[in-house]
Amino acid sequence: MAPRWKGKTAEAKALSEPMSAIVSRLQSSLIEFDSCGLLSGCSVLVAAQPEQTELFNQTCFGRPVITAEKDKQWFQLSLEEALYLCSVMKCIKVIGENKRVKYDDELWRYMISKKVNFPCLFKAYSHLRLKNWVVRAGSQYGVDFVAYRHHPALVHSEYAVIVLSDEDYCRNDRLKAWSDFHCTLRLCGSVAKMLLVLHITKKSSDDAFSNSCLECYCVEERIVSRWNPAQSRENQTMVEKESCKL
Repeated sequence: MAPRWKGKTAEAKALSEPMSAIVSRLQSSLIEFDSCGLLSGCSVLVAAQPEQTELFNQTCFGRPVITAEKDKQWFQLSLEEALYLCSVMKCIKVIGENKRVKYDDELWRYMISKKVNFPCLFKAYSHLRLKNWVVRAGSQYGVDFVAYRHHPALVHSEYAVIVLSDEDYCRNDRLKAWSDFHCTLRLCGSVAKMLLVLHITKKSSDDAFSNSCLECYCVEERIVSRWNPAQSRENQTMVEKESCKL
C-alpha cells in the first residue's frame, strides 16, 4: 500500500524533514534542559520549554494539555511514550508521587502494575518507533496502535497494529476465530489501512519485574490482508496484457 499523502507538497515536506532528525532535535533539547515528567496514574506529564512545544507536536509524543499557565505548556505522555523517552532515548527523568526520580526497574514495576500487558505493548511500540514510524493509540479503530510514515498532518496512517503474545500476562482473545479476522480486516479496509500483527515472543524466562527482560523479547511482523480471488483467475494476465495494448 502506497502512502496516502495529504496535499501535493506533503511528501516533499516529509522528505526535507525526516522524522528521525526531528526526534533527534527533541532528544537533544530535553537533555539540555534536564527535563522531568510527573507520574499521574496511567500517564506522565511533561512541562515543555517554548522551543520544545513545537518539537513535541512535530514528533507526536504526547498530547498538549490546556492549563491556566500561560507561560508553560504541558504534554501528557502515555506510559509507552514516557518509558521510551526515559529508557530508550534517555532524555527525560520520571518523578513519582514521593517527589523523587524513579529509575529503571522501579519505574518498570510501576508501569506493569498499571497495565497487565504493558511489556508486550511497550516492546511493540518501541519496535515501531525505532524504525522511525509515528505511533499513536489505535482505540478508535479497535486496535492497539496506528502507524504513520510521518506526521499525521502530512500523511494518513498506513497500518492498524494489533499486539499478540503467548505470554500469560499478554494473552488475549483477539483474532482467535475466523470471525475476529473478518471483522478486523473489513474495518481496516474501510479506513484504508493494512492490518499489521506484531507477535511478541520471549526467548528466556528472565525476571518480568525488571526492564532488562525486554532484551529477551522478539517481534515478528505479520501483515494480514484479504485474498482477492481475481488475482488467481487464469485470464487475468491476458486481460492485463490486452489493457496495456490499448
